[in-house]
Amino acid sequence: MENHIYNVNLKWESDRKGLISSPELPTTIEVATPPEFDKGMPNIWSPEHLFTASVLSCFMTTFLAISEYSKLDFISFECSSEGILEKIEGKYLMTKIILKPTLTIADLNKIEKAQRVLELSEKACLISNSIKSEVILKPTINIEN
Repeated sequence: MENHIYNVNLKWESDRKGLISSPELPTTIEVATPPEFDKGMPNIWSPEHLFTASVLSCFMTTFLAISEYSKLDFISFECSSEGILEKIEGKYLMTKIILKPTLTIADLNKIEKAQRVLELSEKACLISNSIKSEVILKPTINIEN
């Protein structure tokens, strides 16, 4: 496989806030220091949110590809996540990302397959495989007829 390049630019606006954009994408994202830090700003995406969102969105896209390849039919997929920031030996680290997918399937006999596909999706996620943070999967599988 050839290398792929993803271009992202940042322009500082004021205080602890900037705009992230990409020449490949139509929208910009306002980013800032989170409010837990000195001069942080509430209600704006932070690097910590974006880090967590990166793992979450990669998990979703990996799940969609693997479920299609595995022929796992599902009714719905949602996932919440938590990024855990800790101070360790004087450094702030995103130590854990907890993924909490909720998958709804129609066939009771496919629960084990659904569980395997979710677990494989986490293991195959390229962002999860590129970071030091521990990624924890806490799935819920529902049956709906």
